[in-house]
Amino acid sequence: MSPSAPSLQAPGSTASAAADLASWADAPRYATSLRRRPTRSVRVGDIWIGSEHPVVVQSMINEDTLDIDGATAGIRRLHEAGCEIVRVTVPSLAHARAMGEIRARLESTYRPVPLVADVHHNGMKIALEVAQHVDKVRINPGLFVFDKPDPDRTEFSEAEIAAISARISETFEPLVKLLKQQDKALRIGVNHGSLAERMLFRYGDTPLGMVESAMEFIHICDRLDFHNIVVSMKASRAPVMMAAYRMMADRMDAEGFPYPLHLGVTEAGDGDYGRVKSSAGIAPLLAEGIGDTIRVSLTEAPEREIPVCYSILQALGLRKTMVEYVACPSCGRTLFNLEEVLHKVRSATAHLTGLDIAVMGCIVNGPGEMADADYGYVGKTPGVISLYRGRQEIRKVPEAEGVEALIALIKADGRWVDP
Repeated sequence: MSPSAPSLQAPGSTASAAADLASWADAPRYATSLRRRPTRSVRVGDIWIGSEHPVVVQSMINEDTLDIDGATAGIRRLHEAGCEIVRVTVPSLAHARAMGEIRARLESTYRPVPLVADVHHNGMKIALEVAQHVDKVRINPGLFVFDKPDPDRTEFSEAEIAAISARISETFEPLVKLLKQQDKALRIGVNHGSLAERMLFRYGDTPLGMVESAMEFIHICDRLDFHNIVVSMKASRAPVMMAAYRMMADRMDAEGFPYPLHLGVTEAGDGDYGRVKSSAGIAPLLAEGIGDTIRVSLTEAPEREIPVCYSILQALGLRKTMVEYVACPSCGRTLFNLEEVLHKVRSATAHLTGLDIAVMGCIVNGPGEMADADYGYVGKTPGVISLYRGRQEIRKVPEAEGVEALIALIKADGRWVDP
């Protein structure tokens, strides 16, 4: 227990104990709504990233950017699935030039989509070309000025470090100046698995090395008065990723750089574990107020990442993009096939974005546990369903008529829209 925290074993009167408990309830860690870390706002196309805006969902196509038809279709498919910013990879000048045609195709056949170009090994010329065609450029500090590691090296001299820093500035500055001139954005995207050799020698394979890698590029941007920056600190292990983001947020805030953070557990895998692993890294940071845009990196079709992102955000109360279903896990008191009924209710109402609907198996916990729901479907007695509006019981109906009666109640309240 913190020395400053009031004791739950409060001495003296009941009033004294109540006052202590009230002071505990006011502590930030017990807040029921999240307080986001204050950041700048950074525009990417028609989307804004930052604490004054909803947390943004991103993903990345897996088509080759030289396949203009395929890449255009992939971007559109992701965007139509709810992805708000789409990233593409540009490993060569030819790929960078192809982005001009892809952007034109999108605008003529679909609509403008906020685009990010991923630039890696020694990518200065590529970055300068692709910056003409996209809304944001992502660079990896460990690879942007890349020298093949020397297996025989035992140390870096101060002169070598100074020379590398000078070469980074010389290479990076033209891109920063171009992005500033065009009012476009930059993502400084550090990866735990691709730290520069000199960073590994100095800091080891650590979150601190990731932070120092990002800060080197942030200081160059600051010297050039460029601040349209988003930062990411990705790792394939959730604990490393979380430590790096927390450290990065603290460091930027201490130095007066309130830049938004892009969250993700890289290479999370597939299936249930990939989703759980991503959620385990992303959700705790969002709950602490850290994070302004997210990507769930699954080894699956990119559009399958989008529902996971929105589920994380909705579970934390950061976005409302689907119906929130409150349903008990079922027990011996349950008066109907809960799984089957929940499926029926969901099938009938899943398009009613913004509503909270509860499906509860019995009257024992139902009305209390579903108190925050807009509507409730509760087992009253065998074969009978009670329908609720909030905490108020509206009517009882035979179980066979329950779903239709729920729809009728929503319609009567004027909250129904056709699918």
